[in-house]
Amino acid sequence: TKIGDPSGEDKTRSMLDDAAIEENIQGILKPFRPLISIGEGETDAVVVNNDEWLSEFGYLEFLRKFGPHFTINRMMTFDSVKLRLEREQPLTFLEFNYMLLQAVDFLELNKRYGCTLQLGGGDQWGNIVNGVELCRRVDQKEVFGFTTPLITTASGAKMGKTADGAVWLNADMRSPYEYWQFWRNTEDADVGRFLRLFTDVPLEEIAQLEALEGAAINDAKVRLANEATALLHGADAAREAEATAKATFAAGGAGDALPTVTFTPDGETTITTLFVESGLAASNGEVRRHIKAGAAKVNDQPLSDPFLPATADLLVDGAIKLSIGKKRHALAKPA
Repeated sequence: TKIGDPSGEDKTRSMLDDAAIEENIQGILKPFRPLISIGEGETDAVVVNNDEWLSEFGYLEFLRKFGPHFTINRMMTFDSVKLRLEREQPLTFLEFNYMLLQAVDFLELNKRYGCTLQLGGGDQWGNIVNGVELCRRVDQKEVFGFTTPLITTASGAKMGKTADGAVWLNADMRSPYEYWQFWRNTEDADVGRFLRLFTDVPLEEIAQLEALEGAAINDAKVRLANEATALLHGADAAREAEATAKATFAAGGAGDALPTVTFTPDGETTITTLFVESGLAASNGEVRRHIKAGAAKVNDQPLSDPFLPATADLLVDGAIKLSIGKKRHALAKPA
């Protein structure tokens, strides 16, 4: 998008050029292609770029055509605006206009494609309502909005706000193994709910799985991880992820599907850098905190020196095994 949605944001989004926008479009489509058919068929999903109609409007034309249907008074009441101002954080005029653009999108999608329902997360309620009202005022069309609450775990944490970042669907952002591990590490109280939300397992079977207690609940977590991973990445990827987990945890080894980074074993790169590049830590400071807590390990041995160079003598079976705690692992291999 050329103008970012300010909903839920504390600062102005970066401006993107056309090349970055096109890259984002392809990135968004990538995880959906295995799940839905995108094309020209009668039941295929249609993907359109709103630049198709927004770029047609001149500034004065846009203001004259749609400006009378929005009041500043009403726009100031929406959370995307109100919360930013209450926190005394800057909100640019560019972002302030976003809700108008999303409303016009709904109007145009209804005109061009007969779209009558807009879906979104709970934070999109205000933007969606604006579109519903614009369709009614401009074309006297009845359209609808449908929002879903942001999913939280039993402990109250938001899905996607995990310790190591968002739960990306793209394999190049989060490997199938890491995706599998996310579901395997589900809290006991969430297993049944997540099986219902994110898998096609029959309800009767889910009832049996969520009734498991003690160590047996881990079988239900593995089933959740396998089913969710198979839906997104395929059954082979799910089986490989499970096998890697068994090799890593049960046998103390390092399976082939672990996230992997490459390095030049000349002593110029530190182990701390490899922890960050592998995604096990977000920063050097985080690595140092893990070292202090005794959670950072190299080849299953506690790491004590954050400046330890990554050299060839650390290689075991051609790789250095990096670990944070008992459940998060990666490999570093020489380039």
